[in-house]
Amino acid sequence: MMNKFIFVETSFTSNNDYSFQFNRWFLKPIGAWPSSSTTSRLEKIISIILIIICYSTILFTMIPCILHMLLEKESLYMKMKVLGPLGHWFVGCINYTTLLLRGKDILYCLKHMENDWKMIIREKDQDVMLKHAKFGRYIAAFCAAFMQSGVLCFCLVTALSTEVIQVGNETRIVHLLPCAVYKGLINVDDSPMNEIVLTVQFFSGFIVNSSTVGIFSLAAVLAAHACGQLSVLMEWIKEYVNESRNQKKTAPFNEIGTIVEHHLRTLTFVSCIEEMMSPICFLELFRCTLDICILGYYILMEWAEQDIQNLTTYFMMLIAICFNIFVICYIGELLTEQCSKVGDVVYMTNWYYLPDKSILDLILIIARSSVVVEITAGKLIHMSVYTFGDVIKTAFTYLNLLRQMT
Repeated sequence: MMNKFIFVETSFTSNNDYSFQFNRWFLKPIGAWPSSSTTSRLEKIISIILIIICYSTILFTMIPCILHMLLEKESLYMKMKVLGPLGHWFVGCINYTTLLLRGKDILYCLKHMENDWKMIIREKDQDVMLKHAKFGRYIAAFCAAFMQSGVLCFCLVTALSTEVIQVGNETRIVHLLPCAVYKGLINVDDSPMNEIVLTVQFFSGFIVNSSTVGIFSLAAVLAAHACGQLSVLMEWIKEYVNESRNQKKTAPFNEIGTIVEHHLRTLTFVSCIEEMMSPICFLELFRCTLDICILGYYILMEWAEQDIQNLTTYFMMLIAICFNIFVICYIGELLTEQCSKVGDVVYMTNWYYLPDKSILDLILIIARSSVVVEITAGKLIHMSVYTFGDVIKTAFTYLNLLRQMT
């Protein structure tokens, strides 16, 4: 079985780079791509400079917005209009910080993937891995397209809107800002400052979006890789049972040992994904529940005003947020199903034709597969499609309460 490899000339490095190519594109511009032993000193310096610039622009957007919300005397609806963008920027900043703090964990997962590509050297096994890698890339691309287009479209529509203000005897036309600014700190009614703040907010919006996209895309690629490893494992189990049955004798110990080692290695990789994604998933559940609630409130208010432009923007953002939270919930359920499926595959083979010792070996694999493997949010909530439904229901429950209050 595993001893009869068909060697191929495909470079494992190119396959590994193909898997997380999009992740590198998303995370390098914001300095969140983890440094390795091969990273040059210049690249590390550039990464530090990018991190400083990113934090500066995010804080330049958030601090005046927080002061505006606390110090300006406005109606509840206007404060809710400020809370939506502020909440998005705030959680995006936390996600960005989490990415930087989890750099070693991310690097460990990337090294694990690289070693997996080295170990999988049969052509048909590589085809299975590439199929799952392609699926992970598609999910990463869709996450980026939905998230960036939704939020940046909101920023663009807001920036294209103008308002007329009266400053003394002078009438001025200024652009509206995606995030409100406390004018006691920054006077955005002046022409140069208005454009500068608007540009900085666009840039900071791209940063917080890229951090969120980087997290979702990284989760998708890692989960797809783990599913590919489990699919290869299932093929090995089928071959092991068929060969042992045809030979009418107990298979060599090293064959079942290879299967068990590969199984445990993959489960360890899934555990690393869970450790890295657990706090991030918790934050995303909170942020998405808040965003869906507030966007629903905006839609109800704009519906009464018949503002088609804002309604279109809010619907785009709502679809983007729902898609992204569905993806991360689906990834959690997919990994759980694939891990438990290993035991089902073992049972569905013709194991009853095998010698007693081989059957006992397979029973141990079934027993290990029966232990539920979960991706959780803060070690509290299992990420699954049912969780996605709970998020939607909770968001609309809060929306109904908010509507009753206002």
